[in-house]
Amino acid sequence: MTAPKPLLNERLRPFGTTIFSEMSRLAGEHSAINLSQGFPDFDGPPEIIDAAIDAMRGGDNQYSRSLGHPRLVQAVAEMLARRYDLLIDPMTEVGVTCGATEGIAAALLGMLNPGDEVIVFEPFYDSYLGCLAMAGATPKIYTLRFPDFAVDADRLAALFTDRTRLLILNTPHNPTGKVFSRSELELIAQLCDKHNVTVLSDEVYEFLTFDDAEHIPFASLPGMRDRTLTLSSNSKTFSYTGWKIGWCYGPAALVAASQAAHQFLTFCAATPLQVAVAAGLEVFAASGDYLDTFRSEYQERRDLVVAALTAAGFDVATPQGTYFVLAAFDKLWDGDDRSFAYHLTKTVGVTPVPPSVFYRNEVADGARLLRFAFCKQLPTLQSAATKLAALAP
Repeated sequence: MTAPKPLLNERLRPFGTTIFSEMSRLAGEHSAINLSQGFPDFDGPPEIIDAAIDAMRGGDNQYSRSLGHPRLVQAVAEMLARRYDLLIDPMTEVGVTCGATEGIAAALLGMLNPGDEVIVFEPFYDSYLGCLAMAGATPKIYTLRFPDFAVDADRLAALFTDRTRLLILNTPHNPTGKVFSRSELELIAQLCDKHNVTVLSDEVYEFLTFDDAEHIPFASLPGMRDRTLTLSSNSKTFSYTGWKIGWCYGPAALVAASQAAHQFLTFCAATPLQVAVAAGLEVFAASGDYLDTFRSEYQERRDLVVAALTAAGFDVATPQGTYFVLAAFDKLWDGDDRSFAYHLTKTVGVTPVPPSVFYRNEVADGARLLRFAFCKQLPTLQSAATKLAALAP
């Protein structure tokens, strides 16, 4: 009998199973504290759950408008106007997706053609390269180097060619915790304007910045509104990662390009959850009270984990934003990041992510680091700190 032909798309063959699935499975097998995958072990505001229940009982249970429920796109536009002074047409310049991850896929599939070159900063969120592969695009990679992850103008400028179609920006940046400075953003803006390059700006951690770090929406820079499609999400701001409600905003032509793919990927996100997220934006994101508390609670978590890792012997890059921290383990382990992540899981009881999988060009840079997620309750993090103390020299 003839064996069936393999059906896996050749473009996806190099990627395999995501590292998050692998490490979460390992954590479960060894009853370890899972600091690998970025999902909270707590719920967000209960009022948003109440709004979802009200929406379901009130009849919001059928397909919504593919571009997004009118109440949600209006809430997004009002939030952008109030917080960033960005004036966006809610009906043509906002699109709702099944989480920002689908937003990434829809944008790249909708905006790119095979052979287009796309500048990406590594280490990167893992879906970027997978979606670029599906679109047939070619990544041109700039490496952000531990511990300050600064951007060098000459190195970045050298990546632009006449085939550069898009630059993917992520600020605040996963997994480094870097918040791109105004001067770095202005450099990127100048290069994109010079080379007529569009920007996909992933800003899902826009409200999670610490100390004096300031999140600056890339679209708010002079001249960048017309060449930027920005992504954000309910998952990070309201801690309901399983709801998968994200959105994009930008000029109508870029939203339409994303929509051209989105309508065939999922058509629309879950209608009652869209209504609930709209209620959340109306009540919480429109005022500073919720976000101030949200940020201060996460800064307390960050400080606890940074202190624990430092005491255990790691060299830590203190994050300016997000809920991740990268730490170098040169003083603690002679092997690579994956072997140390497995060791910590099995013998210490704490599971990080080995971040070399977030690199393509300079894999060795990531092989000496681990990424820890601190989007957990304080008792969870305190327990992890106690376990990590066993590593202290």
